[in-house]
Amino acid sequence: MFQKYLSVALICIGFSLSSAQELYIPRDVKQAYQNNTRSKTGAPGSAYWQNKGVYDMQLTLDPPNRTVHGTETITYTNNSKDTLSFLNFKLYLNNHKPGAARQGIASEDYLTSGMHIDSYTENGTEQEWKANSSTNKQMHLLKPLMPNASVELKINWHFDMSVQSGREGAIDSTTFFLAYFYPRVAVYDDYRGWDTMTFTGAQEFYNDFNDYSFSVTVPKDYIVWATGDLQNTEEVLMPKYAEKLKKSMTSDEVMEIAHQEELTAKKVTAQNETNTWKWKTENITDVAIAVSDHYNWDAGSVVVDNKTGRRASVQAAYDEKSKDFQEMVTYGKDALAWFSNNYPGVPYPFSKSTIVRGFADMEYPMMVNDSSFPTAEFTRFVVEHEIAHTYFPFYMGINETRWGFMDEGWATALEYLIGIHDLGKEKATENFKRFRVQRWASDANMEEDMPIITPSNILSGTAMGVNEYGKAAIGYLAMKDYLGDEVFSKTLKGYMERWNGKHPMPWDFFYSFNDLTGKNMNWFWDSWYFSNHYIDIAVTKVEAKKKKVTVTLENVGGMPAPVTLVVKHTDGTTTEFHQTPAIWESNLKKATIELDVKDVAEITLEHEIFMDADTTNDTFKL
Repeated sequence: MFQKYLSVALICIGFSLSSAQELYIPRDVKQAYQNNTRSKTGAPGSAYWQNKGVYDMQLTLDPPNRTVHGTETITYTNNSKDTLSFLNFKLYLNNHKPGAARQGIASEDYLTSGMHIDSYTENGTEQEWKANSSTNKQMHLLKPLMPNASVELKINWHFDMSVQSGREGAIDSTTFFLAYFYPRVAVYDDYRGWDTMTFTGAQEFYNDFNDYSFSVTVPKDYIVWATGDLQNTEEVLMPKYAEKLKKSMTSDEVMEIAHQEELTAKKVTAQNETNTWKWKTENITDVAIAVSDHYNWDAGSVVVDNKTGRRASVQAAYDEKSKDFQEMVTYGKDALAWFSNNYPGVPYPFSKSTIVRGFADMEYPMMVNDSSFPTAEFTRFVVEHEIAHTYFPFYMGINETRWGFMDEGWATALEYLIGIHDLGKEKATENFKRFRVQRWASDANMEEDMPIITPSNILSGTAMGVNEYGKAAIGYLAMKDYLGDEVFSKTLKGYMERWNGKHPMPWDFFYSFNDLTGKNMNWFWDSWYFSNHYIDIAVTKVEAKKKKVTVTLENVGGMPAPVTLVVKHTDGTTTEFHQTPAIWESNLKKATIELDVKDVAEITLEHEIFMDADTTNDTFKL
């Protein structure tokens, strides 16, 4: 009762409690602060750690046979202070098994018998692996894994590719996309321990930064594309095509590495009975693979770091009928250059990006699995979104399963910013409103007003979609408007530098921005990410005096969004006055704005991407 009246009194005499406002902090996050693995400055704590695996894998495929055989050696290092008595493994492909927990209906073509573990050894001693239907599997260790110690694991496994192709599966009878295809040790982190969340097909993933060496053995005439760098180009490609691929790595032009006539003539790959393609990559969160005997192959490269001149390769693999993919290398090169030099302004961190025509519209480290679309504009829109994921979650090891807004929201915000570059602001804004904001703005739905901070793993349907994508994105873009481009850019890069190669949580993001800007933005974070507010701003009063007009705005929905006041003069001309979210900093419910303007006939609010839920209160006529 005392606090209530104290708050009212302070507001009445012109002060605000916003600067002292605290964010809700879960108990496990508080424990991380106490353990010094995280800091309330938003930076990693002095005792921060994370575990790591080194994976050496061999895969064998024999299309059109959909059975994949694999063997792997994992050297897993425990960098935590805890002694681990068991390991938790992720078996994502068990989501294909009949009866598996899923958020949607599974067709017959989606169902398989899941992942089969044929043998498992720990430090050379074989152990029994009892089959299960879960996407998690706990294996007790013969000898507890002490801090700073490693264990060597060997696993043989096989599985059948699903006929239905989504995030992974058979794209056609001789084109496969492999993702989440290997047994992996789950993340053991500093604030929750083992990641044991069940994969239900809707949420995405959480992985450690590991090192990978892997080989893919396929019949001759099959090309393999994958995460990482190809180690034996001259062994698997005929000299002409190996040379073309090598040249593409330093060329600005888009080159046809191999197309239908050459593929049909069966003269692209080495003419052994089988070819083994060898790949390697380090400090990365996952790997994906595509194989085909008839996909066109284009490639080019682009400078992604102007200071060093470093280039990244962009490649595209696609069927002949997907005409929109003929421009895919160009789209990819433009995206890598724009993201590297504008927002987020961090040079593309990998050696290449390969875009494969599939059905998923899904990102993987250094790989994209995208559908074909009727219009070039939409094709480009989708691939730019997926490439933006390079930074969130792959450059930053985000827990997408729990905090999807930390990667999808950023990819969606970057999608809008690069869209302005591609299409101009008017068209990009129209597209963004239509695809990303319209639903939340128009629906009076409590599910869509759930706080963004609500963990993704307990959401589904529209609540998850709105929170992770459009609503989170315009929160980031509102923050950009509040800070200004220069401060926003510098702060975003500072946050990314702190957490590159690590596992940031939402509070690490919020507090990093507070710390790096020198502003307590908790009032902003609380409204955008912890509340069920929405955007609805009303003009409630306009007073005109000589050359000044005072406008009173009411924040009906509670979100501190930017807004533009469009003044219509008595002679029919208009003047615009943009207001950043700073107008709500001292009082979230009401803002009074003085404009140096005269001869006012009418004032209307313009919201652009920050769409208003009720536009009937947006105009005031004098």
